[in-house]
Amino acid sequence: MLAMTREETELYARDGYIIRKNLLTTEEVDLFRDRARAQLEAENKSGAVMQKGDKEGKTTLLKMWNTAEDDQYGYLARDERLVDLAEDAVGKPIYLYSHKMTMKQPNEGGAWEWHQDFGYWYNYGCLAPEMMSIYLALDKATKENGCLQVLKGTHKLGRLNHIREDGQTNVEQEHLEAALKRYEHIYVEMEPGDALVFDGNLLHRSDANRSDTYRWGYISSYNAVENAPFKRVRDYGNYEALQKVPAGTFRMLPEKAA
Repeated sequence: MLAMTREETELYARDGYIIRKNLLTTEEVDLFRDRARAQLEAENKSGAVMQKGDKEGKTTLLKMWNTAEDDQYGYLARDERLVDLAEDAVGKPIYLYSHKMTMKQPNEGGAWEWHQDFGYWYNYGCLAPEMMSIYLALDKATKENGCLQVLKGTHKLGRLNHIREDGQTNVEQEHLEAALKRYEHIYVEMEPGDALVFDGNLLHRSDANRSDTYRWGYISSYNAVENAPFKRVRDYGNYEALQKVPAGTFRMLPEKAA
């Protein structure tokens, strides 16, 4: 099953997210994660990986790609399993908006405060909230190592006001406090290979990694073609035709090309 089932479609519309278990196989996760870990930890030592701090001083490593190249990251972003789920979620022809790796190292990875992704995508020239993301767990994600958290159903609130605080773009406190009282707070614990498919207006956050385990995740975000930015603010997110590839194409790459 590639695209959403009827039940998943109904849950996505009601809750603003679904969890697709085992979207990647164990073998695929191991291959992708091990290659990424070796490459990106080496890049971090050379200063080629972004470091995003939180208000406690903990740091999450972040690697973003502006386009989907013919490497394992670009192939996964264009993998038919992800693309078909994203197109069903948006309900229109889509393109890849961005893709990135978030890396919470053991005992170090920082927190992300409550926000909507469309809270800042709007400022980058996207008029409509016809946008969403897929978070793929590459390690077991738990409360202890800073798994994602969501407020179920908050995508129906529309875009809330956001402010810049401590290097992050966060939802304004007054509306956040009201939402926390009214909406169910879910800790999205996941196994490697599970995917969280979520709306661009869903309120979400994550705590710091206070465990001795890794919590890495790969995130690909998609936008409706007709909702491409009307202005160029970032090097990523601008329309580029999406070339979908068969499931698992990234596995075929030789080690040096991954």
